[in-house]
Amino acid sequence: MSEKDYMVRALGSSEQVRAYALSGKGVVEEACRRHHLTVGAAIALGRTMMGTLLLGATLKGDDKLTVKINGGGPLGSIVVDGNGHGTVKGYVQHEDVELPKDENGIDSLASIVGTNGVVTVIKDLGLKEPFSGQTPIVSGEIGDDLTYYLASSEQIPSAIGLSAAIDEKHQVLAAGGFMLQVLPGASDEVVASLEEKIKAIGSLSKRLEKGETPEDILRVIFGADLKILDKLPVSFRCDCSKEKFAAAIVALGEKEITNLIEEDHGAEAVCRFCGKKYHYSEDELKQLLKDAQE
Repeated sequence: MSEKDYMVRALGSSEQVRAYALSGKGVVEEACRRHHLTVGAAIALGRTMMGTLLLGATLKGDDKLTVKINGGGPLGSIVVDGNGHGTVKGYVQHEDVELPKDENGIDSLASIVGTNGVVTVIKDLGLKEPFSGQTPIVSGEIGDDLTYYLASSEQIPSAIGLSAAIDEKHQVLAAGGFMLQVLPGASDEVVASLEEKIKAIGSLSKRLEKGETPEDILRVIFGADLKILDKLPVSFRCDCSKEKFAAAIVALGEKEITNLIEEDHGAEAVCRFCGKKYHYSEDELKQLLKDAQE
């Protein structure tokens, strides 16, 4: 984890707006290290991870969420898991999709994410049933899509800005984001002024590349009318284990495990989220077969 990877939680506009901002370059670097991503796939996954970290900042520690973005584009599904502790893990379905440019020579993320699909957010808040919300993709740029999700599914007027800047040599130049949420009872003047304040940010990537911090980003929006509540380290972290995959193998049933023993004489499980591989010998599979028979 990079020492510079952290999020700030704050209040602005006379405490009428809840504000979050983060820097997560190291998070995206770790994702790129674990997955063989093209630049386009890395940007899409990076933005989704930044967005998931911001949404996760509204949760309590052990609460979890999953963000799934499937816009019907060649990239396929983007899946990111996060929690209230500031950690994320994620993957894209098709890691080798190249990023084209539009008629103005600008990277066209929407062309690979797609604009004919849905954003799905699943929250496990420790209740009997997880909360699940789904909204249409509106732009394929991810930040706008998560903003629309919050407004439509959770009825929270919000603004989300996300950045994951990666050059042609696959170097992560910057990554981060911000999220503003208008609190109940906020004045019309505060709501109206937020749009102009957000425009003042300009290119979030360029600000982060220059070394501006999450606090700096929020000060551009709120000036001195900003109350920092706390700071939270953020990181890419996967909780997969050989034991968890063993339980999944047991769940396959006797027939499937027997086939693995007799035909393959072993098995290998690969975590989609982090790329880690786990090998199971024939003897280990025989023990799992016994477990499945009990």
